[in-house]
Amino acid sequence: MAEITAALVKELREKTDAPMMECKRALAEAQGDLERAEELLRVKLGTKAGKAASRITAEGIVAILVAEDRKLGAIVEVNCETDFVAKNDEFRAFAAGLAALVLAKDPADVAALAALPLGGSTVEAVRTGLVGKIGENVSVRRFERVVAQGMLSSYIHGGSKIGVLVDLAGGDAELGRDLAMQIAATRPKSIAADGVAESDIERERSVARQKAAESGKSAEIVAKMVEGSVQKFLKEVTLLGQVFVKDDKLSVEQLLKSKSAQVKGFKLYVVGEGLAKRQNDFAAEVAAQAAAAGR
Repeated sequence: MAEITAALVKELREKTDAPMMECKRALAEAQGDLERAEELLRVKLGTKAGKAASRITAEGIVAILVAEDRKLGAIVEVNCETDFVAKNDEFRAFAAGLAALVLAKDPADVAALAALPLGGSTVEAVRTGLVGKIGENVSVRRFERVVAQGMLSSYIHGGSKIGVLVDLAGGDAELGRDLAMQIAATRPKSIAADGVAESDIERERSVARQKAAESGKSAEIVAKMVEGSVQKFLKEVTLLGQVFVKDDKLSVEQLLKSKSAQVKGFKLYVVGEGLAKRQNDFAAEVAAQAAAAGR
């Protein structure tokens, strides 16, 4: 059994928003297994225990560029250490320049992008120069270049913290933008159920089975409850299954059928998703500055 440290309790609390004592109990029951403890909390506390898992955990911006004919697009995430720098004009210009390079040059990966020319130098040289100028680390995390089957629409939200590209066949530009806004707001995992990872479905089924078992119902009813929970989950995490945010009487699938349109694909970037956010110890910073001043 893994030692249940304060750091482990803190990590589970940050992931789930559950009370500290509930986190400690869940970790004890799970014998220190963080994933199992999170699952136990979801069984006990419901979906609210997973709400904090999607918090933005690092700073930076998403930059998007779509070609004039809307057949080609690029999406890039560039990270920095603080939100202050994420608003810096030079930092934002750097990200925009990268999106233009991705669109025009189609680099294979981040290393290939770093070697491309930018502003009379290379991307990597501009990046390191920016680091020296602003005093924070800057990194190019990821990018994608999208060739549309239909037409591309884009949406940037929250000071460039969330970026979406949607490939829409049929419909019009207004529908494309509505769908991009829908994706930014609801963050679906895929277009339809067949795109959801089996591991995600099984995790949801496991949670639903444990919750249903506590109801005391018959095995037949429990099985129906579990399947109902899984289907509800799939509606929530698939674009077609979701309720349209601008008209709660329509699903996105129904909306698309009414417009004779199809979503061929989408890209959703959320800044810092999956990254650990820098934690500043203000007292330590003051002490360090005082020590430096006394040298």
